[in-house]
Amino acid sequence: MGKKLEGIQRMLVIINKLKERQRYVPREELEEYVRLRMEERDATPVDIRTIQRDFKDIEDLFGICIRFDKKRNGYYINEEDSLINEQYERLLLNFDLLNALDKTSNLHTYVLAEHHRPSDTECLPALIKAIKFSHPVAFDYIYVREEGRMRNKKVLPHYLKEDQQRWYLLAYDNNVLKIFNVDCIRNLRIYYEETFKRDMDIDVNDLFKDSYGIWNQPDIPIENIELSYSALDGRFLKSVPLHHSQTIIADNETEFRITLRLRITNDFVMALLARSSSLTVIKPLHLRERVRKVYEKALQRNA
Repeated sequence: MGKKLEGIQRMLVIINKLKERQRYVPREELEEYVRLRMEERDATPVDIRTIQRDFKDIEDLFGICIRFDKKRNGYYINEEDSLINEQYERLLLNFDLLNALDKTSNLHTYVLAEHHRPSDTECLPALIKAIKFSHPVAFDYIYVREEGRMRNKKVLPHYLKEDQQRWYLLAYDNNVLKIFNVDCIRNLRIYYEETFKRDMDIDVNDLFKDSYGIWNQPDIPIENIELSYSALDGRFLKSVPLHHSQTIIADNETEFRITLRLRITNDFVMALLARSSSLTVIKPLHLRERVRKVYEKALQRNA
């Protein structure tokens, strides 16, 4: 396993341990926990000195300060100094590298990782650091919808957001807030000699609350949507709602009907098609027509 990957995994193991209900973790307990977790990954054995060096990297990379309380004889996360917020909490809980399976590890013999997990996560730590310390970044960006055309970008990074197992960078490009798929970023460079004032007034949750996934287009109106499904599909949609605005208006043996309020983007239409064997679009009519045309073209291709 590469040393860089080992280091990131070890840091996240430390954070997860210190974020448990136990407020103060004794030195021996932390060392044993990290040793066992890294042993599971066939990683290099570590001692308390290595772990203590990781504390500095954790503070630099994540803004999480780890301290030792002599009276309580344990390490703890200093919440007052920490920059933890909802975005960093989610980042730490879902960080792909924590569960990354190295080719040399025997974890694959009993852990079945998803084949489509994003692979280009190497630049995530660098992007986090650039965001934390307000450094501009530059990179070559692949435009998939333009037949793979690549353009150079220099942007002001503000947030990282995960959606459907992909990471996205929210950054200002020429004073316009844009979204970049991290998978499409190449040759990332950080301008350490430059800084900018980060816009802390951006309400990220509000930015996407009326959209499905990461696609936010203010020019697309927010609409009331009504959908009908079979009772069987309804069970799945109750456990994993399409959108936070989902409201159940009928739930019986013959029908499961819901209403939603959001922008009808391509991503949303694709989500509808993914579970459409029993789908009936009640309203709006233009969405019903859009779904019908997709199936018409599919029938023509597969006739």
